[in-house]
Amino acid sequence: MNYRAYIKLMRPKHYLKNFLIFLPLMFSGHLFERHYLSHSIFAFVAFSLIASTVYIINDFKDREADALHPKKKHRPLASGAISPSAALGLAVVLVIVAGVFQYWANFSLVSIGLLAGYVLINILYSFGLKNIPIMDVAILSLGFVLRVLYGGSAVGIEISKWLYLAILAFSFYLSLGKQRNEIRTIGTHTRKVNRFYNQEFLDKNMYVCLGLTIVYYSLWAIDPAQVHKQVFWTIPVVLLIVMTYSLSVEESASDGDPVSVVLNNKALLTLLVFYAVLMTTLVYL
Repeated sequence: MNYRAYIKLMRPKHYLKNFLIFLPLMFSGHLFERHYLSHSIFAFVAFSLIASTVYIINDFKDREADALHPKKKHRPLASGAISPSAALGLAVVLVIVAGVFQYWANFSLVSIGLLAGYVLINILYSFGLKNIPIMDVAILSLGFVLRVLYGGSAVGIEISKWLYLAILAFSFYLSLGKQRNEIRTIGTHTRKVNRFYNQEFLDKNMYVCLGLTIVYYSLWAIDPAQVHKQVFWTIPVVLLIVMTYSLSVEESASDGDPVSVVLNNKALLTLLVFYAVLMTTLVYL
């Protein structure tokens, strides 16, 4: 059995995005409490396994088109390294195991509904919505937002409205940037929806969303209802993070994928770690 191909099919490097699940817990002040932390970890595992299932379904649906793509042709299903039946079998196993971790995390209707909603919108995306302009970007953005809402529901923590808006705006920026760079580096022939976009449209909307992200985050940080009054000190760090990310996306070689952008930029990684340490210090010390 080609274990490396199965691991590649699950795309574990994209679990980096699932750390958004821990944001509500971090900002709540309960990060180091065993009950809350264990539930967030279980939720992280459940969501990661479900995300892998979604990737498998998407690769199964697009295996023939991916075989013609200069980058995606190396995916296990597109290359023939894994058979379609074996891939679907793995997806079933992942769903069962994810259900166990979901039960340990939080078996509330809200938490289950958010997880099911993530699966549903991504199935709809794979089977047609990805070919509808704006809708494709909206679904990719919603995936980031659902991670945060799911993380909050897993530990019973309500998300601030300003924080929700900041994450929503930044999610649109990430999705638009990925779309823009795919067109810029590969062209419009690899996906039907790409012919509806042009770089000027994507550029304008990217930076509108980036500006809104900074505004919404700042409003969250200085909100009178903010329990941790010192978090406004993180605003300059967030500015540096978004500028560094934006600079990396502007590089001609970048494909705009958020995970690739972060992992290939040491300065950005350093800033993210510094933000996490600073935020933890301000909230817990």
